[in-house]
Amino acid sequence: MNDRERIRQELTATSRVVDAIVDAVHAQVPAYTALDDRRLPEVRAIAAWALDRLLYLWATDGVLTPADLRRFRGIAAARAADGRPVQAVLRAYRVAATVIADEIAVCAPRPTAEDAFALTRMLLTALDTLAEEMAGTYAAANEDLAGDRDRALRLLLDDLIAGRHASIGALTGRAARLGVQLPDRYCLLVAEPVAAAEPVHPAGGDSGPAVCAELADALLAALTGHGGAGVSEVTALATVRGSRVVLLLPAGAEEAAPAALQERALRGCAISGESLERIAVAHRLATDALDTAPAHAHHPSRLLTDGDAQVLALLAGRPATTPDQIARVLLGPLGHPGRRHLLDALTAYLDTGSANAAARRLGLHPQSLRYRLRRIGELTGRDPRDPWQRLTLDIARTIGH
Repeated sequence: MNDRERIRQELTATSRVVDAIVDAVHAQVPAYTALDDRRLPEVRAIAAWALDRLLYLWATDGVLTPADLRRFRGIAAARAADGRPVQAVLRAYRVAATVIADEIAVCAPRPTAEDAFALTRMLLTALDTLAEEMAGTYAAANEDLAGDRDRALRLLLDDLIAGRHASIGALTGRAARLGVQLPDRYCLLVAEPVAAAEPVHPAGGDSGPAVCAELADALLAALTGHGGAGVSEVTALATVRGSRVVLLLPAGAEEAAPAALQERALRGCAISGESLERIAVAHRLATDALDTAPAHAHHPSRLLTDGDAQVLALLAGRPATTPDQIARVLLGPLGHPGRRHLLDALTAYLDTGSANAAARRLGLHPQSLRYRLRRIGELTGRDPRDPWQRLTLDIARTIGH
């Protein structure tokens, strides 16, 4: 066994070098700094493959094969689709090559001068080849995406809710190439057929609307006045994920959603409190809420919203934020010092279970207590007399306290 093969086997025997590559890329390439645990496994898999291939080429004096080039072109096309700049991808490979060279340099016994020169030639040739291949493929993939605008817009939303964008800059650049401007304030609406969550009757019957791109576009048009293909300066996008429709809407567009959903036998969850870089979090909150909400949490006249989703995530042991923030989302204006009397009325009502008993506790006329409950409903969007909404308010005042 020659020294190069011995070093190759040593460096690929464990995940240590792959970990070092991923850590270096994550730390040194800004477009990769924002990558989270959902996207790092892909980076790790590519790093492991690249390490194995480059060390093999060095050990055998080989060159990149057509299969290697196809894989690099596939990676470039995927990065074009998810908006990660090709310059950042190429820089990541240069960082990886530096880590590999540093690891080889400290192996014992140290590589000979001839082996070191062979390593340098191989890395420079490989980096030059993949730069040419990836740049060309990246540009072609961008042109294809721009040519099929409907598909490109769906892919944009698919990638947003999957969390595939490395940075807001990359996301903004991709949106600009498609001629759209994403909203700073948005609502992510996830909707499903009402029948999808109900028992299937052996005798058959109406199973609800077919979830398809046409349904998504129709709902988008109903809420924004645009069809899926007609959005230009738009900030509204639609796609389908499994048995659910997903819409990215300007903030406020969700106000018309209950009627539009009811008309189509749909129900949904709208998240509007997350920032643009956390659309993937918003999507997870909405889908988890639809998965776990009890039947009495749904009502034809309202959507599940951030507060419902946050409570459900908390009850499932997967909170997406702190208890204080959940309480603020649900109680909203009731936290203002000037509305302390409303919070006291809510507390008394939740503790006693009736308006009359709460009024007696506070020394109020029952009608005054009922007025305060109505005012609480207006300010929070939650009716304390509704069983589900009462539960969410009870949880909020408990964890907020």
